[in-house]
Amino acid sequence: MLLNKDRIGGLLLLIFSITYGLLSQQIHLLPFQTNSAFHARTMPEVLSVLAIGLSLLVILFPGTNEGPRFAGLKWGLGFAFLALMSVYGLLVRPLGFIAATSLFLMIGFAMLGERKIWLLVAVAVPLVIAFWVMMTMGLDVFIEPLPEFMRGN
Repeated sequence: MLLNKDRIGGLLLLIFSITYGLLSQQIHLLPFQTNSAFHARTMPEVLSVLAIGLSLLVILFPGTNEGPRFAGLKWGLGFAFLALMSVYGLLVRPLGFIAATSLFLMIGFAMLGERKIWLLVAVAVPLVIAFWVMMTMGLDVFIEPLPEFMRGN
């Protein structure tokens, strides 16, 4: 069994899926949720099992025998996105969800090549606000929308 790009991807997905499944067991359940059919662990467990199955299929039945290629990839852009995600993680609490996520999306789109500022704002801000409304009002998950200095605490 040769290691080609499909099998390497399958192995990485398998490692991620197993780790995700194990970490999902650390989600605390309320006492009344332990015997219910659907609770906070259900979707992560289902997703990890499906991903494990798909990654095993990719490992056992790869589509090509082509080896991995590393030349021509934009490594700098990839590392820049990792840095952007790290900064976003640090700023989401002080800036609030709406401002931090809007900035994250606009900077990310700009890094991918979009230069029209009006388009960056027109796409990112309504998307973030719609997602925030869906999470807070539709799913009843509280996400702090405002920066620390604007909060009533």
